[in-house]
Amino acid sequence: MKLYSPLAAIAVAVPALAMTAPPAGRYDAQLCVATGPAGPSCGPAEVELRANGGARVRVADIVYRLQLNSSQVEVVLMQGTMQLDEFVASYEWIGHSLQFVDAQKNARYEVKLGELRRSR
Repeated sequence: MKLYSPLAAIAVAVPALAMTAPPAGRYDAQLCVATGPAGPSCGPAEVELRANGGARVRVADIVYRLQLNSSQVEVVLMQGTMQLDEFVASYEWIGHSLQFVDAQKNARYEVKLGELRRSR
């Protein structure tokens, strides 16, 4: 199941937008999570994309550690030094939105990146 996004229609019209990760760096973002048939719940997040395919998505004191491989993302959910969860899922980039699903929990995730932060 995919999350619905206005960018999804653009990706269908312009296939080059799909599967292209944005440049490495820090972003202000929005994380949306939906479970079951319910609509997504969204909130602000900070994202750091790394050139090696790693990413960190921070929401308050919760961090999603992502390793983006060729077709799957390894997700480790941390709160401080305590691991809360881990799973592997297929993923796709649609524009500047990363989408993946934890099928076991029927949870859908979308990380919507804002503008790349400029270094000071």
